[in-house]
Amino acid sequence: MDGVKHYDAIVIGAGPAGLTAGIYLSRARLKTLLLDSGTVGGQMVLTHEIANYPGVESISGYQLGNIMRKQAKTFGCDIKSNIVIEGMQLEGELKRVTLTGGITYTANAVILTPGGRSRTLGMPGEDRFKGRGISYCATCDGDFFTDKEIVVVGGGNSALEEAVSLTKYASKVTIVHQFDHFQAFEHAVEEARSNPKINFVMESSIVAFHGEEKLESVDIKNLNTAEINNFKTDGVFIFIGYVPNTEFLQGVLELNQWGEIIVKPDMSTSLEGVYAAGDSIVKRFRQVTTAVGDGTVAALAASNFLHEQKTRRRELALN
Repeated sequence: MDGVKHYDAIVIGAGPAGLTAGIYLSRARLKTLLLDSGTVGGQMVLTHEIANYPGVESISGYQLGNIMRKQAKTFGCDIKSNIVIEGMQLEGELKRVTLTGGITYTANAVILTPGGRSRTLGMPGEDRFKGRGISYCATCDGDFFTDKEIVVVGGGNSALEEAVSLTKYASKVTIVHQFDHFQAFEHAVEEARSNPKINFVMESSIVAFHGEEKLESVDIKNLNTAEINNFKTDGVFIFIGYVPNTEFLQGVLELNQWGEIIVKPDMSTSLEGVYAAGDSIVKRFRQVTTAVGDGTVAALAASNFLHEQKTRRRELALN
């Protein structure tokens, strides 16, 4: 197996779930490789402030992700970011992951934590004005809209929390939501409604984006009357959920109709020795804390699986 490097476990995805799995596996003295196609920390690094992580005072997602990365490396976890996976073989006892350039890694257990990405509206003009007035990350782009009037699309926790965060920069924030009620926690709704800079346009949706060099206005459709009004704005932030990054797993293991990985309580998947955790699995709530919990369970289950596998090999060798 020249040119092939073997690990006890490979973790694919370096968000909070993957980093947690890397910490637990490495601390258990298992040779562990953590791979990520982007930046270590996942969606967490885009979060301006995390104020509900138990035992930790208010901290940015970037800071928390950096602490987790350092912990994993301290315990001996190998971390490789900005990689491209060319192929995978997850069936059988020995799993294989091949990167661009033919670099191949093998392991007896794999934990999948690919996370997800922002969902788009798919309306005319959206692609054209991405990065030129349309954003999906308040932390990344909020300060570009200082003293500007902006729109936030969505009605969940992320939309309302980020709308409040954006009031630190923008002079006015208008939340556009397709329903007559929000899907967020009550405290998030109350905070948004009590903010004097925030206005609400309910039972409506954006159906087009307009502008020349940058976004200048949007068409907002009232879903009850079908009336469309042009609304002037300097920017639009879209927070309408996520799409799991599981396209590379289609036909490889069991997914549901939304592309989420189906797991058992121990985070095991439909393939033996393959586990999954974080925002890409089937579950109702998606928070940094739930991802960390998933990663913990997956790592402990994978550790137990590897221990049992080694025990079986020793027994076979003795017989």
